[in-house]
Amino acid sequence: MGPAVTLIGSNPRVAAAEQAPARAATRRRSPGQWRAAALFLLPALVLLVALRLLPTAEAVAQSFQRGTQSFTGGRFAGLENYTLLFTDPTFQNVLWVTAVFLVIIVPLQIACALFLAVLLVERFPGVGIVRTLVFIPVAAPAAVATVIWGVAYQPQGPINAVLAAVGLPEQPFLTSADQALLCIIVLLSWIGVGYWTLFLIAGLQDIPRELYEAAALDGAGWWRTLWSVTLPNLRRPLAFVVVANTVSSVLVFVPIQILTQGGPAGSTRLIMYDLYNSSFVLGDLNIGQTEVVILLVFLIAITAVQFRMLSKEK
Repeated sequence: MGPAVTLIGSNPRVAAAEQAPARAATRRRSPGQWRAAALFLLPALVLLVALRLLPTAEAVAQSFQRGTQSFTGGRFAGLENYTLLFTDPTFQNVLWVTAVFLVIIVPLQIACALFLAVLLVERFPGVGIVRTLVFIPVAAPAAVATVIWGVAYQPQGPINAVLAAVGLPEQPFLTSADQALLCIIVLLSWIGVGYWTLFLIAGLQDIPRELYEAAALDGAGWWRTLWSVTLPNLRRPLAFVVVANTVSSVLVFVPIQILTQGGPAGSTRLIMYDLYNSSFVLGDLNIGQTEVVILLVFLIAITAVQFRMLSKEK
């Protein structure tokens, strides 16, 4: 009887028949369990509606109004706000400055983060010190880092002191329309590169070591291994970093507000600062909300690109 019982117990059909009621019971949930789940989700849903959905709906509604003196009221104006914005040379300059800013800062930060990630996963003397120097700026609040760099960019600051010591002319930095945006890019890269490096290091550590061993056996050099092994297997983390970096760069506000207020001559007037200025400095809430909608549409497009990139496996 012992062998017969063993044979019956090892039959896959019998085992599946025995497990089916247990799985069905697991799938069924009592009303009390659903109520408990709903209660746990309720605070998050309330915050989502109150802090995300309602402000978004209000911004869309007010972007089609004129004459709003508070966050309610106003007359329906159709596309008047959008026409005013896109025909305004100041806003056209804002879009141009924002585009130039993104074209420079996103590839720069991604290239630096990728280089540091590939470097810091290796073992070499002093790697701990290099990691510390790379990751320390990540812990600094944006306002603190901005103040530090603001002091460094002063005409009599330490950067000009170093330039003078090596015989180079002093630079105007934040007071120059040609240099101010680049100074902001350097500041933000000092803060952000280490942060994006963390994600890429995590992605590199997930790549199977067997792939590198196989590449070495095939005689692949460093560049060939990087191109054929590292980058293809780093596609998903890299896609996430590119999109997240783009979104965070679009939302830059603190350095502009503290250091330049959009100047000199509008050279650092990014869209996030411009919508703040329209809403709370000039008091034109309708134009400000219209810029919010434009920014929201751009961010939705970026998110769609992210899902598109992450959905492709090849």
